[in-house]
Amino acid sequence: MSPDPLPETSREIRLASYPQDEVTLDHFTLATSPLAEPGEGEVVVRNDWMTLGSVARDQMNPDTKLPIPVFQPGVAMWGRTVGTVVRSNSPLLAVGDLVEHFSGWRDYAVGDAHGFFRRDRSLLPGPEYFLSQGPTAWHGLVETAGLAEGETVFVSGATNGVGALAGQLARLQGAKRVIGSTGSKEKIDFLVGELGFDAAFDYHDGPVVDRLAELAPDGIDVVFDNVGGEQFEAAVQVANRGARFALCGALAGQHGGDGGSPRLPLMTAISRDLSFRGFATLHTPDQIDGWNARFGAWLGEGRIVFPHTVVEGGVPALPEAFIALQQRRYSGTVLVRLS
Repeated sequence: MSPDPLPETSREIRLASYPQDEVTLDHFTLATSPLAEPGEGEVVVRNDWMTLGSVARDQMNPDTKLPIPVFQPGVAMWGRTVGTVVRSNSPLLAVGDLVEHFSGWRDYAVGDAHGFFRRDRSLLPGPEYFLSQGPTAWHGLVETAGLAEGETVFVSGATNGVGALAGQLARLQGAKRVIGSTGSKEKIDFLVGELGFDAAFDYHDGPVVDRLAELAPDGIDVVFDNVGGEQFEAAVQVANRGARFALCGALAGQHGGDGGSPRLPLMTAISRDLSFRGFATLHTPDQIDGWNARFGAWLGEGRIVFPHTVVEGGVPALPEAFIALQQRRYSGTVLVRLS
């Protein structure tokens, strides 16, 4: 049986201009581009799911300090996506294969087969599960911070995609106590009631250092920091001797201000033998495959959940969903269903 015909065009989201402050719908353009049969060595992939992350805001800044390329006005954006091969002109991939790639923000992706990575559908409950931020959470907590059994862990920004998994991983790795920060009473209930955190607090409710000292009376051994700013500074004050900080992000500095440049009291860091290590999320195939195998096993055993929010509406819904992400209206990994 011959495959279904390809549409003549594919919708895509392009960056209209660089935002100076808050991102609005005016910074995006919905456009179409021609879609043709693949050339030699190429495949056509129907994009099924895409994940939205805060890092895209940094990619809208032409002066970003992150070691990643920035979006260009008038050009289709890109992002982490899973989809199904619908045409193949390469021996590397077959029609029907599930693949992960970075040509999101569009209906279809066309390119050299080497840029698409086959995933085993049987490993996880659904294709969208391959878009978890588990590799980042595992790398930061276990490989970077070296979490040991019986330690107390603080996860800042704990309701985003990576934080929600980092807290669960801390429990699986034998942490004595796991504390998270978030921005509302509803999200506190989510962290403690659904994800198994021992305690959580709203960072709006008074000085963060006071809340941390109250919830971690024996101090903190490992910090998984997504936020920076006041929360980083407070964690330094409550840290035990030998505490390790895995620096994943600086959400407090994304919209201006000095949140991305917190103060570090050097004598505190020196006298307590604190260590601080930033890490990038450029994972190797072995790290990704290792995470997917662990994740699938833990899900099957009921030892972990995948906190995520599903946004419907396909490619046209992406700009509004990204703005809602920036406004912190979601919990867990944000997934947009594209097909």
